[in-house]
Amino acid sequence: MSNPFELIEARLDKIESLLLSITEIAPQKTLEAENEELLTVQQAAAFLSLSVPTIYGLISRRELPVMKRAKRCYFLRSDLIAYLKEGKQKTNAEIRAAADQHLKSKGK
Repeated sequence: MSNPFELIEARLDKIESLLLSITEIAPQKTLEAENEELLTVQQAAAFLSLSVPTIYGLISRRELPVMKRAKRCYFLRSDLIAYLKEGKQKTNAEIRAAADQHLKSKGK
């Protein structure tokens, strides 16, 4: 008969590896769920640090991605983050690197 402590240790190792794999997967799922969270106009205004009338102005100019149902506007948090990233200005170093890359490609 095998040693019962070895059997217990093997089972505990398996449980530990399962728990570690679950803890690695859980934060990824919560981040994805958070990005897919629906926001109201008021929540979007707070998230973007803008006023509610400004949000409605951006909607009417079609600058802000929005979903409309039953005369209500909803936003995906991930869409708002993408909207913010579109406004990112390049640094001088990034502009110089892009210019150098462009000049190198023209020289070929």
